[in-house]
Amino acid sequence: MNPLLHSYIDALREELKQYGEILALLDQQQELVVLREGTELLESVVAVDAQAVAVQAARQEREQRRSHLARSLELEESSGLKELIGALPADYQPLVQALVQENHELLVRVRQRARQNHLLLSRSVELMRRLINTFSPAVNTGTYTSNGAARTRASSAHTFYESLG
Repeated sequence: MNPLLHSYIDALREELKQYGEILALLDQQQELVVLREGTELLESVVAVDAQAVAVQAARQEREQRRSHLARSLELEESSGLKELIGALPADYQPLVQALVQENHELLVRVRQRARQNHLLLSRSVELMRRLINTFSPAVNTGTYTSNGAARTRASSAHTFYESLG
């Protein structure tokens, strides 16, 4: 059982590392939005997306190792963490509990930061749309069809740049 337990602990640590990395990228992205660094912001979106894939892979690996550990402890593969931790040797229980808790706390922080960034980015796009519409209001009125899709409308209006002269 020790190799499976150690493997699970390693997976928890790797997941924690991946959450930390995406949180750092989200913090950097937030800074770029505030500083209005367009080029770097686009690069950060790509980096965040790539890190999100790494986080998902770490989560899947951790879950697979948890499942193997549960089987080795003669528990159902779908056993909850409380049951799994309770079946571990007593000297490992605090470590596993702390890693699980820290992963959960970082996940909450990542979700909060992602929501904040989404709001900041959405607000920036909305402000830019309004600016463009002040120079060329007929380009896009932001209407939607009855099924919620964005209405596409051919416009004979000049582009933003053409309207400036």
